[in-house]
Amino acid sequence: MIAVLGTGLLGSGFVEALLDKGHAVGVWNRTRSRLAPLLARGAVALDHPRDAGSAERIHLVLRADDAVDATLAALGPTDAPVVDHSTNLPHRVAERYARMRAAGVRYTHAPVFMGPGNARSATGLMLVCGEDGEALEPVLATMTGKVWNLGPRPDHAAVYKLLGNGALLSLTGVMGDLLKVGAGQGLPPDEVIAFFERFKPQGWTPMIAPRILASATHPPSFELAMALKDVELAIQSAGDVPLAVLPGVRDAMQDAVDSGSGDRDFAIYAR
Repeated sequence: MIAVLGTGLLGSGFVEALLDKGHAVGVWNRTRSRLAPLLARGAVALDHPRDAGSAERIHLVLRADDAVDATLAALGPTDAPVVDHSTNLPHRVAERYARMRAAGVRYTHAPVFMGPGNARSATGLMLVCGEDGEALEPVLATMTGKVWNLGPRPDHAAVYKLLGNGALLSLTGVMGDLLKVGAGQGLPPDEVIAFFERFKPQGWTPMIAPRILASATHPPSFELAMALKDVELAIQSAGDVPLAVLPGVRDAMQDAVDSGSGDRDFAIYAR
């Protein structure tokens, strides 16, 4: 039996895929009513996390660190590898890894860049790290499109997960703002989308971080004061609708200008 503790959207997707592959799957969730669709498909309800202790392996798909720690405490000793797919704070992952390993529990952090559909279809990207990462790769590869082993540092995957989610969530806010700028000037969403299909700012992404790091010393090709003016024009063009990201960018740029960096490269505001 493979145990899945936590059956929200992602956890349920994993369970469905495991069942479709013919695995016996035990499931537990704090809100027991959420198990019903999975039980109807053939999963077996676990009354308590400790009932997963004899499983072949145990997957945690929980909200965050407190839920992970509470579930591990309830699980108790086990010889099964425990694979945690939750998005957690890196320092707490490192502490948990050391604590669990000292107690004889083979805890491994393996967060994912996958939605429920990816979990059901075994696509997407799963990160893994820690001393058991290499040994777990073959079984984890059956659950996702790609497994990226980051090596022995136990919290490495937690850091990467936050980097990826931070980029995704921030860019979503930026694109929402730009759709509003377009709308404020009479452009329909399809036209804004078509513009970015040709303009392709994602191609600049690898150059942005080096530019930020060099902005205090390299000669500017686009001065901050001019960039601040352009951001303000974009905000004004959106009209009176609330924006998620651009006002914060403007304020950070204004702070940098006020501190005397107006003639530096625009990227210095992000330092």
